[in-house]
Amino acid sequence: MRLRTFLPLAAATAALGLPALAQEVNGHWRGELRAHLDPRSANERGLLARADALSPGLAPPARSGATIDLGLRGQARSLAVDVLLRHERREGGDTDTTARFNELYASGPVPGVGDAWQFSAGKKIVSWDVGYGWRPNDVVQQEERRQLLSATAEGRPLLQLEHFGAESAWALVWVNPHHLHAPFSRTGGGEESALALRYYLRHGAADWHGFARWGEHTSGSVGAAFAWVASESLELHASWRFTQRHDGWRYGGPPGAAPSAANPWALATQGAATQWLLGFSWTNEQQLSLLGEAWHDGTALSDDHWSHWLQRCQGLLAAGRLAPAPLRTLHAANAAWQATPWRSPNLRRDNLFLRLAWQHEAWQPALDMLFTPRDAGRTWTASLAWQGDRLKLEAGLRHHGGPATALLAQLPLDRSGYLLASLAF
Repeated sequence: MRLRTFLPLAAATAALGLPALAQEVNGHWRGELRAHLDPRSANERGLLARADALSPGLAPPARSGATIDLGLRGQARSLAVDVLLRHERREGGDTDTTARFNELYASGPVPGVGDAWQFSAGKKIVSWDVGYGWRPNDVVQQEERRQLLSATAEGRPLLQLEHFGAESAWALVWVNPHHLHAPFSRTGGGEESALALRYYLRHGAADWHGFARWGEHTSGSVGAAFAWVASESLELHASWRFTQRHDGWRYGGPPGAAPSAANPWALATQGAATQWLLGFSWTNEQQLSLLGEAWHDGTALSDDHWSHWLQRCQGLLAAGRLAPAPLRTLHAANAAWQATPWRSPNLRRDNLFLRLAWQHEAWQPALDMLFTPRDAGRTWTASLAWQGDRLKLEAGLRHHGGPATALLAQLPLDRSGYLLASLAF
């Protein structure tokens, strides 16, 4: 939502008296001011860099920038609000100012049936499942995981009904009701209108979860997960999901290195797939922790698809270097279009993830690695944070690497980082 759209809503909200309501629920309103620099280094051996070399300016690298975020969160009676105002400035002087509601929903007990039944209606973050690096059963929010700089997710429009017991809970969600019967171009991926059901049961030291989902065009899926505190230092978790259909990238262009007149990649509804995750976390008395996870995402492109993808990339770039100028641009554009399927939760189906962190007083250093065994690609991320009473300082750096044929080594950025200062109020 652009700022010019948000301002009338903000004025209307003020007129409705939310500031007065905030005084009635003292302590329920809070905010955070964040300023961060985002230095980026282009991957000169990556696919987009090589396409840009064929036709300069076709695929310019992502630019470094600076951002100021103002987040306000609160609750007044039955209304919860999380609003974000952002101002960005990129290299070259370009600026962008936006505003959006991360959450804006009403909630409360269902009239006439007691406080055990709760409803929610509006835009809300509903994040399910037990994984850290990835979550197969996060079927409502479908949150992007492993972001370099963590930020509050943007919720989805939904209607939710929940029931809470002493050791169990039910949740029924209709997500994206406004997209019911909408065309596929507006409902791919997490935008699909769907019904989702979650059951939670706590039994001793274990948490058990059951999931079911019915999407308008992806049909049914079922899943299960658990998290078990095995000892004072060890926790184990796992998640599994089977879906009848899924939305994924499909190539519809000519075979080999023949160029296409338009982007040959499109999001399409495809067949059945299985997803699973296994993980553990270990923490000692000195607050040194190690987390490890392995997962399989059957909705990602198969190894055979990626082999054909790599051959096509190599063929397009080789043909482009030999082609006359007008055809060189066409080959370069086709090579750049080959980056389209990178917009997926996982590039490879099989992934390994390790994270080492240490909490020492106000300091928390962390180091993690994502590894794709099929092509030996890897992503390293290091961070260091200091947390005061209200002030937080943080820095991080991410590097993609591996053999030249690894998918992670083809990404547009070689290195990216951030410097963050945030103040809570």
